[in-house]
Amino acid sequence: MSASRAPVVLAFDTAGSACSVAVAYGDAVLAHERRNMRYGHAEALLPMVDQVMAAAGLSPKDIDTVAVTVGPGGFTGIRAGLAAAHGLALAAGARLIGINSFVAVAGPIAENDIRLLVALDSRRDDLYVQLFDARHMPVNEPEAIPPERLAAWVGDGELAIAGDAVEAAASALGDRPRLRLVPNSAPNALGLVAALRRWPEWADPAARPLYLRPPDVSFPKTRRSNGHRT
Repeated sequence: MSASRAPVVLAFDTAGSACSVAVAYGDAVLAHERRNMRYGHAEALLPMVDQVMAAAGLSPKDIDTVAVTVGPGGFTGIRAGLAAAHGLALAAGARLIGINSFVAVAGPIAENDIRLLVALDSRRDDLYVQLFDARHMPVNEPEAIPPERLAAWVGDGELAIAGDAVEAAASALGDRPRLRLVPNSAPNALGLVAALRRWPEWADPAARPLYLRPPDVSFPKTRRSNGHRT
């Protein structure tokens, strides 16, 4: 990367219920695409990268940084995104960084005078949550919380909620006064770009995945034959 120009950043998110890709040059987003999908991120991602790079008029050699969300979210989606990010960064000779999905949600939201709860869809009965103060600094570690425990976990006081589980979190908190919902705030590549600009110190150069629980894996049942397991 030349010292005289801003870096070109290729960013993508495959951890949640969408696949999104963005290319940014300095403060400008050159191209962006987002597709809602529960599954199939691995098949959709690379064609979307090609389309967004072409729309931006760039080639892989122009990329300075590859940024990817590291979760939490769907196990398969996280793995697909990380594998693609490692491969693209290696091929382009670019820097690789990871940003967690909570930070990617908080990144584009303006600071205000109240705390921010980022709530993400866990695809189970609980919610992935992290709490930020009014300056959007994290005040606790991310957790998987059952809805019935959420009110005690966040405590009293005015609160904004963002993420792709806004409605579920708001329902779990009941008729709490002074509750603000941030619409259209699901994790996406644009939020990743904003978070990277706002908090470069939170970028993880190892791009380590963030899992809040083990993947859903079913092992075959053991069979018994002549009194012995097989």
